[in-house]
Amino acid sequence: MKKAMRAVAAFISAAALTFTGIAPFAGSITAENTLSASAIDDTGDDWLHAEGSRLYDMNGNEVWLTGANWFGANCSENVPHGLYACDVDVFLKNVADRGINVIRFPISTELIVSWKAGEPDPVSSIQASYNPPVDTVGEDGTVTPAGKYGNFNKDFCQADGKTFKNSEEIFDIIIRKCKEYGIKAFIDIHSPDENNSGHDYNLWYGKAGVTTEIWMDTLVWLADKYKNDDTVLGFDLKNEPHGKRGYSGSECPDTIAKWDGSTDENNWAYAATTCADKILEVNPHALIFIEGVEQYPKTDKGYTYDTPDIFDAPADKSPWYGAWWGGNLRGVRDYPITPKAGTSQIVYSPHDYGPSVYKQTWFEKDFTEQTLLDDYWYDTWAYINKENIAPLLIGEWGGHMDGTKNQTWMELLRDFMIKNHINHTFWCLNPNSGDTAGLLSYDFLKWDEVKYGMFEEALWQTQKTGKYIGLDHQVALGENGISLNDYITNYAKVEGSNIDGGSTPEDVTPVTGVSSATTTTTTTKTNAVTTTTTTTTVRKQSEVFLGDVTLDGQISVGDIVAVLQYAANKTKYALNEDALANGDVNGDGDVNTKDAFIIQKVDAKLIAQGSLPVAE
Repeated sequence: MKKAMRAVAAFISAAALTFTGIAPFAGSITAENTLSASAIDDTGDDWLHAEGSRLYDMNGNEVWLTGANWFGANCSENVPHGLYACDVDVFLKNVADRGINVIRFPISTELIVSWKAGEPDPVSSIQASYNPPVDTVGEDGTVTPAGKYGNFNKDFCQADGKTFKNSEEIFDIIIRKCKEYGIKAFIDIHSPDENNSGHDYNLWYGKAGVTTEIWMDTLVWLADKYKNDDTVLGFDLKNEPHGKRGYSGSECPDTIAKWDGSTDENNWAYAATTCADKILEVNPHALIFIEGVEQYPKTDKGYTYDTPDIFDAPADKSPWYGAWWGGNLRGVRDYPITPKAGTSQIVYSPHDYGPSVYKQTWFEKDFTEQTLLDDYWYDTWAYINKENIAPLLIGEWGGHMDGTKNQTWMELLRDFMIKNHINHTFWCLNPNSGDTAGLLSYDFLKWDEVKYGMFEEALWQTQKTGKYIGLDHQVALGENGISLNDYITNYAKVEGSNIDGGSTPEDVTPVTGVSSATTTTTTTKTNAVTTTTTTTTVRKQSEVFLGDVTLDGQISVGDIVAVLQYAANKTKYALNEDALANGDVNGDGDVNTKDAFIIQKVDAKLIAQGSLPVAE
């Protein structure tokens, strides 16, 4: 709604590794079965998963995604905007220093099609030079070092120092640099075609030869491409599916994005579930961000998408509940997105805007947080968070700081997200968004300090010292931030963070091993007000589930890490009885790195969980 991963060995000594609250183990299976400390790096330790309405790292520490959008790869330029004006290292360092821990990258299916075909489309509106490309020795013996002149976005140049690399190479460089600065990313399929106004199109297929099958195939290809790089945390399957009926000149029923129980091609719930299944088969650790639609029938009154049009009916007489494009998640109550692998990777992602974008009915009064909840937010998307169904990430929110209702709305939404641990990515970093502007000026360097000041309060940071908290366990978030591991080890028990509106140190219990507790939450809703009762009890297993050392009902990298930590230091990383029973996957009566090797093969789908226990 806007314009423009070697092997795991037979043994690891406790002295071979240094653990600081998270395990640095990760990677891919090889034919070897030996491991040394040098075989362990930081790749693969940052994947996230959902439990209830919150997101956690692999060790069960709650995290908060607080970031912004950087668009352009969705447009005809095929590259994030602003690289004509600023160097990518300067830009990303600036973003990291300002505390933005994740970037949502809009992109087009058409561009990914070109990557997949091995013929990446070219880029435009970019400046890059590297002159000379190699050290040059003059006649007098003076050496001019490579890059002395014209050193601007030099990594985007070919060996000649002036020819641009292709769009895929440049995007990969940007992702690599995000990792260097402690920034995470996720990719948003913004439109089928390479189009600066492609967001206006309502479906995920139907433009530039893109079919539903092509849309899915390219996303699966992309997920496979980045499956060993936890810089890319996940995929937003389609930006703002929309379309509405019941108004003069409205679209036909089969051309709008709907959400129901059918297998119709334009049923977003069915398409998203099918696509999520395919992605999770390739990368079971990826987060899947699911946006809403625009319009949902009043099923409580018997209406469906097959209801005949009632043109220009007032809101109280209309058979439809309206919303922002991509904002309507009422369908989750009736038809939740439930992949075959379970819902641990599902994050619902509505968009929300203020009256400067469109004067919705809920803005027609002197609105407050409560009126916004009553009139729109709760039943449209906020219930998903409040009722502990799944995490939310507001994929887009933003607008002009104009001192009017639009600014009031931004501040109310910001405060609501802070108080309710709602993840978010602001629209946007770019200044060239027609109806919202952005956080940066047209040099892509100078910040709108007033707007950033409003937004900055919603960035994840420590309570007292205001350190920005990154999502990478090892790499600090810019110069003014800290790594996730640093926060867990050194800050969480001392000062807490601003998550949930401000957690005190007593509220924070960092998890560095396996928890044996299970939490049951009962939520009651009355007029958009919730009462939540939480009871924590010791988990009891009715049967052994081999491989599930973290006791979260699934097998993942976290289980491998838990075993490696236990093998390195049984006192510091103690496992309870249930975890030890599940961890002995070779049946030798002990839990050690042999078991970690086998569990990794299960995670890589080289061994079936049902065949456990197995000998080495």
